Formats: sequence, structure tokens, C-alpha cells
Amino acid sequence: MAHLKEVVKAEEGEIFDIELEADLLKANEELATKNRELLRKHGVMAIDVMGSIGSGKTTLIEKLVQALKKKYKIAVFKGDLTTTIDAELIGRHGIEVVPINTGKECHLDANLVKKALQKINLEDIDLLFIENVGNLICPADFPLGSEKRVVVISVTEGPYMVVKHPFIFMDADVAVINKKDLAQAMGVDIKKLKADVGEINPNVKVVATNGRSGEGVKEVVDALGL
Repeated sequence: MAHLKEVVKAEEGEIFDIELEADLLKANEELATKNRELLRKHGVMAIDVMGSIGSGKTTLIEKLVQALKKKYKIAVFKGDLTTTIDAELIGRHGIEVVPINTGKECHLDANLVKKALQKINLEDIDLLFIENVGNLICPADFPLGSEKRVVVISVTEGPYMVVKHPFIFMDADVAVINKKDLAQAMGVDIKKLKADVGEINPNVKVVATNGRSGEGVKEVVDALGL
């Protein structure tokens, strides 16, 4: 049974939407720090899941929820421009889900996460997945207060996806290369993608997955230390 919460929406003038404005980035960082402190106070591990549209973020989170819900009390924040479609998909697994609609903005920010945190009882969860809006650029500059950051890419995005979007991997803890079953058809070398990620961030753990079949999900769980 889904436990879908009321949609969190950005109010006019509330979202941090000027990426080049240093004071806004600083304000977001300060809010992210407060979010992290609040989550730690309640013993909640928060994981920011980033990646482009169609990379398989939602499917991966669904598989992670299925694999972990007997071990952890889980909630999910699902970021989208509009709609609750994906939030409902995740909610069918019987966990609390807070949809966050950003309107026209291409990323979540710490303020929206702060608002979403007010929608749930932090005493009732110990693991929080925050699925960011589908984008490989803007989310890199806007930490949300999570303990770990995951970047999901797919082989269908081509062989140069990593080198074209290096910044999002710089602070990542885990990189997931999804749709591995399509690599040969797409002419993509997964080993090369892994090497590209390693050159940008030698400390990131890289896992290849087939999100639909669940192949590699256990390795993602292990990479996250869960």
C-alpha cells in the first residue's frame, strides 16, 4: 500500500535558481548543513541520487527499496518538474514518499528538502533516498544535506557521458552505470566509462547494473555500505 505524502512545491521566489550567484550557493550550502545536522540528530542516513532523465534513477531506487526495506525503515523524496507519476511507482512498495515539484527548475535545493523533511516523522525512518531532478549539471552545485551522493548514468547516453559531465562525479561516492545489457548494442565500452569516472574521482565506487533485472543492485548496496 502506497503512503504518498502531499506534494512539496516551490513557491514563487523561493527556489535557488541563479547558479552563478555566489550568495545563493552559500545560502544553499548553509541550509544543506542544517539539513545534515537534523538528519544525523535523528540517525537518518540520507542518499542523494542524481542522474539524467531516463538513466534509471527511479528503477534503481525501487530495487534498493525492495532489497533493503526489511532491514531499514525507508522514506523517499522524489524530485520532478511536475507530476507524481514516479513517486507513485515508488510508493507502491509500501514506504513513505514525498513528491517534490520544482516547476521549471532543473534541480532540487536544500530549501525544498528542508520543507520535505517537515512532512515526515524522522523518528520513524533510518534511511532516506532523495531522487534529484533528471539533470547532470545543476544538481552538482546544490548539496542537499545528504551523507552520500550517487550518480546514475546509462549506456544509452553514449560513450562520452562521463567526460562531458565531469563535475557531477567530483563529489560522488558511488557511480552507477545502468542498462549494461544494452552496452554492446549501443557500442559502449563499460570498462572505458569506469575508467573515465576513475580519472575524475579516484575515490568513487563504480558499479554496472541492469536496473530492470536487478543485476548489480547488491553491489550498489555494498558500495553504499548498507
